[in-house]
Amino acid sequence: MKLSVYVQPGAKKTEHSGMHDGRPKIRLNAPPVDGAANDELVKFVAKRLKLPKSSVKLVSGHASRLKTLEIDADEEDIMEVFGE
Repeated sequence: MKLSVYVQPGAKKTEHSGMHDGRPKIRLNAPPVDGAANDELVKFVAKRLKLPKSSVKLVSGHASRLKTLEIDADEEDIMEVFGE
């Protein structure tokens, strides 16, 4: 399943902080430098969904705050964690 998210790099801690324009907003405790924020995003989403990191792939938005992830999980499980 594909999930579109809005990210805010450089936050104090990594957390899901509600919705932004209909997308889950994820604050990342990583700078937007050398892919650090993208790596933190994949790691965080995989951990929250209790999946291996290999089940979460960033497919678009590598240099943007709007990102699309491809996740090998059921839509119900993803929406239970990130939907509101």
